[in-house]
Amino acid sequence: MPELPEVEVISRGLSEALVGKTIESVKILNHSSVKMPWYLFSSRVAGEEITRVHRRAKLLIMDLGEDLHITFHLKMTGRVLAHEGATSPDTHTRLVFGLADGGSIEFHDTRKFGEVRALNNEELQDWDFYRNLGPEPLETTAAALAERIEGRKAQIKGLLLNQSVVAGVGNIYADESLFRSGIHPKAKASDLSKDSLEKLFSEVQSVLKQAISENGSSIRDYVDAGGDAGGFQNSFKVYGKKGEPCPDCGHIFEGATVAGRSTTFCSKCQKLED
Repeated sequence: MPELPEVEVISRGLSEALVGKTIESVKILNHSSVKMPWYLFSSRVAGEEITRVHRRAKLLIMDLGEDLHITFHLKMTGRVLAHEGATSPDTHTRLVFGLADGGSIEFHDTRKFGEVRALNNEELQDWDFYRNLGPEPLETTAAALAERIEGRKAQIKGLLLNQSVVAGVGNIYADESLFRSGIHPKAKASDLSKDSLEKLFSEVQSVLKQAISENGSSIRDYVDAGGDAGGFQNSFKVYGKKGEPCPDCGHIFEGATVAGRSTTFCSKCQKLED
């Protein structure tokens, strides 16, 4: 699933390509991708100007006028691509937005898990998923983020993945941040010092910034708004490296399931205190 860096890179690319353009038509090729009545979606969107493209957590948001927002929750395999001209939909194209200047926007989703909505301001704020999102990690201090989980008895990786605690962090960047801060993914937040928690969130911020600068991580399906792959996967220290030697100590990386997600860690560098 695209995480904060990938969605941020997509939003920046789409913003450059689309702001100021008008959506002339909407073609829905897979109605289950649109999580509202399809006719309402189409009637709301057609004829509107794109005024802003941005991100909230893992959501890609396209503002139309002053009181309408197309939200794309990309889930596992969603892609939003901008084209200067018309294109021919392929097997995995779910929506096509025709632009007044002859260009187009396509929403691709191989596994059909993605969700698209067109919501006004009130509806967006009342949407449970949106309303319950935690703070943006790159717009908050590490100390403030640490305070949100200090003393909690839940496992630290589960807290990092909890979108109501901190928005936008997923499996890749949780593993990378925990390794770089020397914290075991199964450690309870209540067992960690305030300094350790602040270091963790400082590493979260550093990892996210680096990933954005390297165009995100391409594992399977992710590409940016222009169809280009990311490069941060070449900088992974731990994610997906179970069975390989730790670059810091040479100990073999181990794997486990934590918070329902596959997890890789170094038991020597990330010791779990008894």
